[in-house]
Amino acid sequence: MKKTVWAVKDETEKYDATAMPDVHPVIAQLLWNRGLRTATEAHTFLEPDYERDVHDPFLFRDMHAAVDRLRTAIVAHELIIVHGDYDADGISASAILTHALRTLGANVDGFIPHRELDGYGLRVSTVETLAARGAKILITCDCGISNAVEIARANELGINVIITDHHTIPETLPLAFATLHPKVSGETYPDQTLSGGGVAFKLMQGLMQDPEIQKLMPPNFNAKAFQKWQLDLVAISSVADMVPLVGETRTLVYFGCKVLGKTKRHGLRALLARDKIIVTDAGSSSPITPQIIGFKIAPRINAAGRMDHGKYAFEMLLAETPEEGARLANQLFDNNTDRQKLTESILKEAIVKIKRDGLDQFPSLVVAGEGWPAGLVGLIASRLKEKFYKPTFVIGINEDRIVGSGRSIPEWNMIAAMQTVPQVFTKFGGHPQACGFSLESVAAIQIFADAMHKLADTHVEHIQELIPTITIDTKVTLDSLDWELLGHLEKFEPFGIGNPEPTFLTEHISIVGVQPVGATGKHIRLMVKNGTPQIKKMMGFGMGEFLKELAIGRAMHGVVSVSCNEWNGTRELQYKLQDFRLIE
Repeated sequence: MKKTVWAVKDETEKYDATAMPDVHPVIAQLLWNRGLRTATEAHTFLEPDYERDVHDPFLFRDMHAAVDRLRTAIVAHELIIVHGDYDADGISASAILTHALRTLGANVDGFIPHRELDGYGLRVSTVETLAARGAKILITCDCGISNAVEIARANELGINVIITDHHTIPETLPLAFATLHPKVSGETYPDQTLSGGGVAFKLMQGLMQDPEIQKLMPPNFNAKAFQKWQLDLVAISSVADMVPLVGETRTLVYFGCKVLGKTKRHGLRALLARDKIIVTDAGSSSPITPQIIGFKIAPRINAAGRMDHGKYAFEMLLAETPEEGARLANQLFDNNTDRQKLTESILKEAIVKIKRDGLDQFPSLVVAGEGWPAGLVGLIASRLKEKFYKPTFVIGINEDRIVGSGRSIPEWNMIAAMQTVPQVFTKFGGHPQACGFSLESVAAIQIFADAMHKLADTHVEHIQELIPTITIDTKVTLDSLDWELLGHLEKFEPFGIGNPEPTFLTEHISIVGVQPVGATGKHIRLMVKNGTPQIKKMMGFGMGEFLKELAIGRAMHGVVSVSCNEWNGTRELQYKLQDFRLIE
């Protein structure tokens, strides 16, 4: 295994037994590790309640202004444009609002920018084009907060802009008609975890809850039910954009996964059917989890913008017939297959370049390549960051377009560093751990690289010596990870950022059997004992390269998780090996 540091939580943050006296000790430790210190907090976390945990949308300080303006536009039949982003978060957010406004009879159209031609966020040329079409309102989804110049131009042209966004706040805020952003200074909304889709959902809620707009609704229209049916897209947006699954977002994703299992969207049903997950009005054939969203749904929605145009994913989410939904879902599925092949090819090219040119010797990693598509540089950056464990920027050079993407390690706020040298970029934005940017020339790449190396070296002490840390909840034996405990662990779902799947340290595991799994031996299956004669099955996903190390007769300490594996109607406990240390 690559070098890692194991940090066992119960060694430094042992829970107070008096705080949760009637809770299983392992579960109490897991709750404590997640910052839950009382039985009341534990109950709220383990038993999400939609009515209790989902906040009033009008707690946003600009919500009344946004809803009032949209109500006027709906009545007057003014043209409203919903301007999204080309990723799964922005596309989901745009679909939520477009669907809601169409349902209310608004004159509305959606606009998803082309990743290569338009880039991230608003463009002045786009604003001018929309003004020429007669647009009176522009709603941004998952973008807009960094577009002060573009929104100023919209104001000049008589367009009222409503921002729905959640990205890092720039120094200069746009003078929008209304700004719905949970992190803006002075914002009164109580939860900052919302994704772009989550913020769009709150605006949709505001519209549906407005008494005057309710008078415009069709007879027998159930506004409350309509709101909840949009949670499928909130779940997709939240998981895809890797926002913390805590607070209100945890509740939205918890119920969103359930809604996704019954989704009425023809495109999503067809997309899931390609993976043999059949969705009916009674529920899906397999539980929909954040893992299914993260590994199956979101990549295919993202693939539209990476390989072709994000508008096709947007159209898939709003498809009005099963035939249209299936056609677009198949197109996205094929896009994703092409994306996977091209990503692997470019990744190999990037690693060769890094090793050949010694780029991994710097405190941050900056690598550029001719013809690397703008839609794939973020994926490459993520893979390289995992391999080299340092802040990573990947740049694609495509004629006169120099577009890059970055992924960072927890120890370094990437976007804060970039904000100290804004003159290097023609455009940039993002989050502390992920960013996108443009440079004006090939010559600017080295200037950018030097700036990032210097900032990384200054702000992260000994960054070249950093080692990934694996956080472990507590120590257990494999026998203690039984069906009863698993039943408790399942209440921690959905797992994701801010609420990771519980991990355990199990010491002195003896290997009594091992075999490769998969056509290429990418995975391994271990038969192990842990202090008793009982033999247990353990999977090491992606650990095929360690087949010789994990030989019969060896012993190890392991970081493991446990889940239920269902196959052909049978259920069994499945232990998953996350990391190991051999005992000599």
